[in-house]
Amino acid sequence: MTSPTLVPSLLTLCEESLSEIRTLYQRAKNSIKPKVTVANKLSVEKLEQYQFETHGLAWLATYVESLQQMLKWAQNLEKHSKFSEIDQLILQISFGEYLNQITGGIPMSQTEFIRISDILNTPICINSTLCQSANTDAARKRLVELMIEQQGNTSFGNPGLDDEYDMIRDQFRRFSDDKVSPNAQEWHLKDQLIPIEIIDEMAELGVFGLTIPEEYGGFGMSKTAMCVVTEELARGYIGVGSLGTRSEIAAELILCGGTEAQKKQWLPGIATAQILPTAVFTEPNTGSDLGSLATRAVKEGDNFVITGNKTWITHAARSDMMIILARTDPKSNNYKGLSMLLGKKTRGTDENPFPAKGISGGEIEVLGYRGMKEYELAFDGFPVPCENLLGEIEGQGFKQLMQTFESARIQTAARAIGVAQCAMDLALKYAQDRHQFGKALVNFPRVYSKLAMMAVEITVARQLTYFAARQKDQNARCDLEAGMAKLLAARIAWASADNAVQIHGGNGFAMEYPVSRVLCDARILNIFEGAAEIQANVIARRLLA
Repeated sequence: MTSPTLVPSLLTLCEESLSEIRTLYQRAKNSIKPKVTVANKLSVEKLEQYQFETHGLAWLATYVESLQQMLKWAQNLEKHSKFSEIDQLILQISFGEYLNQITGGIPMSQTEFIRISDILNTPICINSTLCQSANTDAARKRLVELMIEQQGNTSFGNPGLDDEYDMIRDQFRRFSDDKVSPNAQEWHLKDQLIPIEIIDEMAELGVFGLTIPEEYGGFGMSKTAMCVVTEELARGYIGVGSLGTRSEIAAELILCGGTEAQKKQWLPGIATAQILPTAVFTEPNTGSDLGSLATRAVKEGDNFVITGNKTWITHAARSDMMIILARTDPKSNNYKGLSMLLGKKTRGTDENPFPAKGISGGEIEVLGYRGMKEYELAFDGFPVPCENLLGEIEGQGFKQLMQTFESARIQTAARAIGVAQCAMDLALKYAQDRHQFGKALVNFPRVYSKLAMMAVEITVARQLTYFAARQKDQNARCDLEAGMAKLLAARIAWASADNAVQIHGGNGFAMEYPVSRVLCDARILNIFEGAAEIQANVIARRLLA
């Protein structure tokens, strides 16, 4: 068939429309800022009063940055003569859809839409051919035809990375295809811990020491490499893709805030998975309000003695060390009295998950995101040597934690991309195999349109995430970019999983079909590492400050 792409004018049209929406964003920002500012400072009360509008600004900014990164991706492919038809279609559909959402309503959730015209109190219009001629039925149909032709070990659309990253992707995709995907559904249904043999193989592949500097036993690779690895592992099973997150958070904390002695003590073991860490931050009544933490760490002789309760602690039983956020200043009632402690613990078993004195816990049964298990913990006089105070300075815990959020959110975005990719893989195969009314499901417009939009939005999330990772690799502040990547990728993962179940019909609701697992796994991505509402709030404050 004749290709419905808009080349050669496509890149020019994208540049022109980007200029227009940047102006629109600035207008929206200028409209909102006076409403939330008192005496030239952001007002917490006003931010809450105008929460819908400020969060909408965060989403608008995320769309603008996403399209900017998509254009840069396409320009780079064009420069190297790699801008294929499938890439062109992905670019034009992404611009066509997101431009129309900007004018008609950006979905912040299933029932919440931000309309920029409501912020500006005036109708808006984007004068671009892309609004009418980019995201067409013909374009979506052709994109899926090309996806079927290229089906196999592909992400559909050139990721835009160099050969080294492509080799890393291929290596971990093979591991995921061979060792993870065939077993993921069984691990999920039986609510089993991921076998230690899988962890050992991941350690041999370098997963846990990927970004740890070579001087501390790691590989010293980039955050971009971390994204590539995480994508492919999460594509097989989110639990496996998330195993590295524990080590990433622990290593980042120790690298940024630890003493040289602490780095030498802990990092080599983390890099080889001889030490499996877990993050012990959240408490039952605090959620995202970490400044209200109540767990106490009282200095007694050579130890800090910890007392209090924690919840949603991932991989707690099988871990060997805990990074514990606790209040070391009993007189404080905010984040300034918090410190981070590195607590060594005995690795538990199914029969005795917490054998160490001073700590007990119980499992939290969850819908998805299994494989590591979630726990509630109770500390009752659990000792941590004073030398294991991170950085050996009290009151730095909250600041140290904030330093990890960039990497953690970038990696969570990569996990979301892997989950979305898994959903699309399952849906595409099912749509080809399943026949109704005399033809394969993939031939029906609302089926191939769903598949096309999955491929498009996964590419958008991937390019935004890679951008955030590159910023981090260049030691640039990237909390804004990381937050945007996590915010968008989590929404895309849920939409992809939901649409994949819809394509499966009744079978998608059957637990024997892997897509039912993917739906459960996708749901958590909008909650942990900063719920979508918290994430939008953080982005908005940065934009308006």
